[in-house]
Amino acid sequence: MNALAGISIRGRIRYDEPMSRHTSWRVGGPADIYFQPADVQDLAGFLAGLDGGTEIHWLGLGSNLLVRDGGLRGVVIATHPGLSNLQRLEDGLVRAEAGVACAKLARQCARWKLGPAEFFAGIPGTVGGALAMNAGAFDGDTWQRVAAVETVDRAGRIRTRQRLEFEVSYREVEMPAVEWFVAGLFDFEEQADASVAGIRRLLARRKESQPIGLPSCGSVFRNPPDDHAARLIEACGMKGLRLGGAEVSGKHANFIINSGDATAADVERLIKKIQDQVRVEQGVELVAEVRIVGETLAD
Repeated sequence: MNALAGISIRGRIRYDEPMSRHTSWRVGGPADIYFQPADVQDLAGFLAGLDGGTEIHWLGLGSNLLVRDGGLRGVVIATHPGLSNLQRLEDGLVRAEAGVACAKLARQCARWKLGPAEFFAGIPGTVGGALAMNAGAFDGDTWQRVAAVETVDRAGRIRTRQRLEFEVSYREVEMPAVEWFVAGLFDFEEQADASVAGIRRLLARRKESQPIGLPSCGSVFRNPPDDHAARLIEACGMKGLRLGGAEVSGKHANFIINSGDATAADVERLIKKIQDQVRVEQGVELVAEVRIVGETLAD
């Protein structure tokens, strides 16, 4: 591939890699190039040598991503497991690289008796994705704990940026430049009652109301102001609605599950149908949390 000519890397490269292997919906066509960097410096070198016109897509655990059936052109950079360094610094500061699973961050902070960090256990992705969208769970949001971040640009330059350089709101983060997150510096406090057992109790409570263990992306839509997407969808009688192999969960209406044979097109059609019906019946425009990328097979 010309896009990789002359690049020296230590990570893994694959071509025509099915994205269905890497997304939590278990759907998605092939990526032209799939790269797993060995570490941050390997990533920086890869970006510095990459052809400037090559499209770049980022992947953590694939839990907030719908890749269309025609796949992705350009390069997919998978931050997990290579960018998985997690360390405690001075005081309550914790540095977590972009490929660290949010659940791992929560558990380790509990072992260090730092918090509040339990809410990270409810985010089904990595630190990089959580930083990019200000992900949240259990009434906590990622950027409530951010002190600073480390970013990389297309030229492979790594910078440290402070919290105040970013515009942060509900499930949105505005970057000051075209850069991507490679690590977050989180500020926690000593929390004597923090425990892994406490995290398990939170997750058990979540399992009672959400279809955990089935192929999904977590919450599909953002909650509108002073309301819940699940309530609006349920009010339209759409629980259990199925298009192809994609189905609105009967357990939680803001989850779409792959019942076993769904395509990305099935999922995308169901997302649009939900939005259309909620708009007509409830007068509310539901905004998708999930990122939809790639080409349809018709393209």
